[in-house]
Amino acid sequence: MEKIHEDKCFEGIDYSGKKVSYREFNNCEFINCNFQKSDLSNNDFMDCSFKGCNLSLAVMNNTGLKNIRFIDCKLMGIDFHVCNDFLFSISCLNSQLDYCSFFQKKMKKVVFTDCSLKEIDFAESDLSMAVFNNCDLLNASFVRTNLEKADFRTAINYSFDPELNKVKKAKFSVAGIAGLLAKYNLDIE
Repeated sequence: MEKIHEDKCFEGIDYSGKKVSYREFNNCEFINCNFQKSDLSNNDFMDCSFKGCNLSLAVMNNTGLKNIRFIDCKLMGIDFHVCNDFLFSISCLNSQLDYCSFFQKKMKKVVFTDCSLKEIDFAESDLSMAVFNNCDLLNASFVRTNLEKADFRTAINYSFDPELNKVKKAKFSVAGIAGLLAKYNLDIE
């Protein structure tokens, strides 16, 4: 049986290493909470925000993330691939998502602003119309990824093969073009 939480604020709670399952959180706010290495499987989060939280290495098997905002959060090493696909929708502001996997996730119009996205796996995901505002994409993996109309103009350190991805109408800055030509081993000045 699911326990339902609506319009609640959870502040400064330490859930690190604990299991929290079969709960539904609607329009809740999590402030400065620690979910590091927590098992958050089989929960449903809808219209929630996480501010200043640490969710690094959290397990999210079949977890629903529907219209979730992560602000000033640490989300390193999370496998979002195993989250429930139904209405999956997140946005991230000033957060660390290094070493996460979004393999095969549908994330149309996702917005990442001022985020560290190093070593992320975006293979086979749908990032059409995604926006990467001032994000560091060092060693992020884009293979068979839909990047149509995605905006990389203020992103840095991205490098991927346009021939292995859908990039129609994607936006890039002149400075970022080198990351699209890396496989040719050119000297671009």
